[in-house]
Amino acid sequence: MNNKFDSFSDLLRGALGSRLTASQDIADLFTPDVVFEFPYAPEGLPRRLDGMAALADHLTRLQPMLRLGEFTLHAVHPSDDTMIIEFSCDGSGIATGLPYDQDYISVVTLRDGRISHYRDYWNPLVALSALGGAQAAAMAYAGETANG
Repeated sequence: MNNKFDSFSDLLRGALGSRLTASQDIADLFTPDVVFEFPYAPEGLPRRLDGMAALADHLTRLQPMLRLGEFTLHAVHPSDDTMIIEFSCDGSGIATGLPYDQDYISVVTLRDGRISHYRDYWNPLVALSALGGAQAAAMAYAGETANG
């Protein structure tokens, strides 16, 4: 099993394998009513996203904040339509240049070959450090800069 991936979508394809409907576009990996939850998200970052439009907006907001490098898949634990995925990612905060070396445990539920629910557990301190602190992270996510 190749456990190194260049993108989050490739990681998902590698982890979920044939359970996931084949697709080139990341949006096609999810149901239109997908729910993403981030139980450990710090203040100013979302704890829940409802639907594909909210997910797409979230990914657009993160793009100028974090430079994500290689994803490493460590383990996949399947149970019926739900899988637990252990993985890590290296990267950096774009504004700070500080490291974003994150470990994740994600609980992923599939419906008809697409992801319908994604619960993402990650260390908020790693994210806040890479983004320059809680206020900087909240401002960047809101599309603001320190200078207004």
